[in-house]
Amino acid sequence: MSSRADPGIKPVEIHHHRDMHGGAARAAVFGVSDGLVSNVGLILGVAGADPAPSVVRLAGLAGLIAGAVSMAAGEYNSMRVQQELYQRELDMEREALERFPHVETVELTQIYQSKGVEADQARALAEAMMSDPDRALEAHVREELGISPGNLGSPVTAAVSSFIAFAIGALVPLAPWFFLGHGGAIILSLSFALVAAVAVGAATARFTERSRPRTMLRQIAFTMIPAGITYGIGKAVGVNV
Repeated sequence: MSSRADPGIKPVEIHHHRDMHGGAARAAVFGVSDGLVSNVGLILGVAGADPAPSVVRLAGLAGLIAGAVSMAAGEYNSMRVQQELYQRELDMEREALERFPHVETVELTQIYQSKGVEADQARALAEAMMSDPDRALEAHVREELGISPGNLGSPVTAAVSSFIAFAIGALVPLAPWFFLGHGGAIILSLSFALVAAVAVGAATARFTERSRPRTMLRQIAFTMIPAGITYGIGKAVGVNV
């Protein structure tokens, strides 16, 4: 038998989908973006009122800590609630598998048939999966809920990651205020924020596979426009209010 490929069949470009559930790097990029945008606005808003640099430093540090803690607490609570909801569904599914194995076998068979598997093959596949309790549970929750029992996420890891990512982004516009005076710190703070916005935009474009220039410009606008607005408000209002 010849092993040569059929010349009438055109080669197909193989493409691979990226994992959409891990997302640690994406979450880090978005956390940095949140910290950058919120703290540059706060810092420039306070700086616009022309206080002493120490006041701006204090405001920036307060914004960094408060924002990072808030992000971490929100992420922890969100992941914890999600984990508890998933665990409840797992417990319900585990109980159903123990009490009604025949019903669950029929249900899994119907799921496979709905995916285009022939009836006899679907039944055989379902029975094979049901022969092992752990495998049966994983098959049911994967097909019905789209989750894996061993991959429910870690609230602590999510909280720590969010805290660090936000803090890094918030530190970028704050750093110049530790070693420069008012005018120089404003210029360098904006410069650092601009460079960071470009980097975040480029990273976001990489994850979303969108236009890099457009994504970077959008990130720059989301970073610099709020900063300009808050600086103008600070300048207009001053420290006498």
